[in-house]
Amino acid sequence: MFWQTLLAAFLQLDFIRLSTSRTSIFQIPPGNFILSCTLSNKTSNFSLPTGVPKTISSMSEDQGMNPTTIYSTHVNLAELEAKEDAFCCISSEADVTCSSPKNDTLLYYQIDLKWNMCCWTTGDMEALICSLKTSDEKSQVNSEYGTNLSYVLSNFSFEESSITSQKDNILVTSCNCSAYEICECLVPSVKLEDIYTMWVDIKRGVISPLMSVKPLDIVKPNPPFNLRMEITEKGELKLCWSNPEPVPYELQYEVKLLVNSTENVWQIVEETSVIIDNRRLGSSYLVQVRCRRLHGPGFWSDWSSLYDVHSQGVIYFPSKLLTSVGSDVSVYCIYNQENKSIASQKISWWLNLAERIPGHQYTAVNDYVGKVSLLGLNATKPKGRFLFDALYCCLQDDECHPRYVEVYIIDVNISISCETDGNISRMTCRWTTNRTMILEGSTLQLKYYRNKLYCPSTENTHQPSDAKNCQLQMDGFYECGFKPIFPFSGYTMWIEINHPLGTLESPPVCVMPMNVVKPLPPSDVKAEITVNSGLLNVSWKRPALPVYDLQFQIRYAVHGEETDWKIYHVMQVESGNIEVLDLCIQYLIQVRCSRVDGRGYWSDWSTVVSTVIKDVKAPARGPMFWRHSQEDPINKKKNVTLLWQPLMKNQSFCSIRGYKVVHHTSNNASWSEYIGNKTRYAFLWTESIHTVTVLAINSIGPSLTNYNLTLSEETSTVNTVHLLRAYLINSSCVVLTWNLLPAVRELTSFVIEWKNLNEEEEIKWIHVPSNMSRCYITDYFIPIDNYQFILYPILTEGIGKPKITNGFTRDDYQRAQNDEGLYVILPLIILSSLLLLGTLLISHQRMRKMFWEDVPNPKNCSWAQEVNFQKIHEKYGIQNFFSGIISCTDIRYEDICKSQRPCVL
Repeated sequence: MFWQTLLAAFLQLDFIRLSTSRTSIFQIPPGNFILSCTLSNKTSNFSLPTGVPKTISSMSEDQGMNPTTIYSTHVNLAELEAKEDAFCCISSEADVTCSSPKNDTLLYYQIDLKWNMCCWTTGDMEALICSLKTSDEKSQVNSEYGTNLSYVLSNFSFEESSITSQKDNILVTSCNCSAYEICECLVPSVKLEDIYTMWVDIKRGVISPLMSVKPLDIVKPNPPFNLRMEITEKGELKLCWSNPEPVPYELQYEVKLLVNSTENVWQIVEETSVIIDNRRLGSSYLVQVRCRRLHGPGFWSDWSSLYDVHSQGVIYFPSKLLTSVGSDVSVYCIYNQENKSIASQKISWWLNLAERIPGHQYTAVNDYVGKVSLLGLNATKPKGRFLFDALYCCLQDDECHPRYVEVYIIDVNISISCETDGNISRMTCRWTTNRTMILEGSTLQLKYYRNKLYCPSTENTHQPSDAKNCQLQMDGFYECGFKPIFPFSGYTMWIEINHPLGTLESPPVCVMPMNVVKPLPPSDVKAEITVNSGLLNVSWKRPALPVYDLQFQIRYAVHGEETDWKIYHVMQVESGNIEVLDLCIQYLIQVRCSRVDGRGYWSDWSTVVSTVIKDVKAPARGPMFWRHSQEDPINKKKNVTLLWQPLMKNQSFCSIRGYKVVHHTSNNASWSEYIGNKTRYAFLWTESIHTVTVLAINSIGPSLTNYNLTLSEETSTVNTVHLLRAYLINSSCVVLTWNLLPAVRELTSFVIEWKNLNEEEEIKWIHVPSNMSRCYITDYFIPIDNYQFILYPILTEGIGKPKITNGFTRDDYQRAQNDEGLYVILPLIILSSLLLLGTLLISHQRMRKMFWEDVPNPKNCSWAQEVNFQKIHEKYGIQNFFSGIISCTDIRYEDICKSQRPCVL
């Protein structure tokens, strides 16, 4: 850093010194020029007469430059010897610029340094390079003397400004000198339209004159590339190439043909193609192209790579073809054989060497160029690693050249879907492709243009369009957004597939943001089971946008179970009532919405809300209960205990806060007692008649329908049951049957009690309707234990006399089987009987026929006359005569005897 600062300071001081003595600046040309200098105290000791020209330096004649002269005037020799300044001249084809002690005197110096110098701007427009090459050994620069290039960037000429005023803007770059022959100085990041003023510090104390250049004037472009042969629709052979990048201005091109390695043909054109004379179709040659600025100064680029035109084989255009499914394309061919072009009428075409293309699709463009049209193409089916169809140009005798055209047929039917957010501030579009069908090296881009209002009747992709860079998402879709958007404008969009072989476009689609809105979900969702009506009521607030009418969907499911959502549809209104089976469970509810006309999308589901379990009705009825009583003989009172099971939720709607027992006695006394959630209640029975009722109570109120049980001493002696039997079916089931006595008083129900007499356990009981005479009891029964079953008839006036049976009936198994399957087996028995009867009738007719054929006629058979068939019937009691098929009652013996059929042995 210290040496660079010192060098810059030195150059600035010297630059100031130079600027006081130099008023002209050398304009750098787009070519070579010569820098000639003499060191200090090296001036000659003689002077030239005024007006006598003397050559001091010149460009070499092989560079196309003429010698350049300067003129010297008479000066005082002592003055020259005392002067310490170096003397430099820059010469080109048109100008000479020298530095001298005085502005009005030019002297002849002995040349000590002579350099060929050239400056140019690189083809990428990024840097300016100046190259210095020594012309002789004494001009070589030793590495200990660093060569530097100093420059000032300005938009004006130094003639318009003081050089001294620019000393703070001086920039210095070191030159890279190699092998004492070439020094290369690089100015990075140039601005093409600005003016650069520069000078070279060659050796210590030797500084070149000022040089000025605009980088745009000395650009050396990159060479053209992608040379290729094409065939025009007229059948002409055309050489084409691609422009180098970047190109700041129009270019001209020079084409060189090397035929048989000796002949050079030059041609300068302004287009990026040139027609090749058809007379060259039978020959082989190489081609190169270079370029330079069309108007104004500039360098020729280097020559492009050699392009070898093999005309002795088959020339296709295009040699590779990219197209879409369903399209029509054409391919041209020139078939050369043994340096002769084959007539186009003798050309045939084959696809994959397996399918000959029909002749009506051929066209002879001219004598030597054939064309085939491929119509309605189908997508290419991959064949291993080959992702194309091979199209061959052949002779009519089906001799095909090994070269072929690669035909890539891509399905470009890409579906684009768009979605506008609920605030109608952004539209997001998504699309995906079958990546196996997209060629490697392809780039895909969403293109679009906006119609001012609505979508047009037809979409096209030929209007000026913009592009969107869509990002590939984890799910394989590309996604890009439009913001801000115009809700009622029609956005026509399509996917553009770019590949070096060509560009394809998917069918365009027009989307209006207002038609693809995905609304925000409804808010402020509330749900509850309504009191009395017992419906699931859901309410919500619709989103503010879109302003169209909306439809809604409610989905609900039982909380805590595997989520099985049920959908309920609502139009436009912002609430709904749903009938649910169970009012006493917790439900999960969500709501979503969409436009009534079906356009756009359903919103996301709202946040889940749940109902609160609460009572919606008073209990439908109180519990069914039973009593156990124990008599106190001393006090002649009975202790009665009431028992019942807690009510289910569907009976209590939805909870039970407690139970209340209501008493009524025969002396018209009434009272009640709240016992909470207990399911057992004991009291003292002292009156002759005592009626009790158990009410179930929740937050809504007491049960509406209740079971009453009347305790009556008189009624307890009434006998109503005639017979009670218990049959053991298996260890888990017993069937109980009973018969009633005639003229039984009005029954309301039965109560059955049972218990195991071998164990101490509580009595179990169930209520049975009054119209039943059979009951199946499910419990765990041990066959070897003793069980007691008691049947209580419940009459209107009270509990009748019970019927008791201890143990199971002895024929329990047979009876149990009969009883158990009575309702199932009886229909089967009837069906089987009908089938058997049908079979017997059919067999009866067959045996009757056999009987008359085989039974001997007594009149014709002597042995039959001696047989008394009636006695055989009476002796053996044959019920199924003749092999047990025909009943004896069906046989008419007199008919046998009357038969005149011959005797059958």
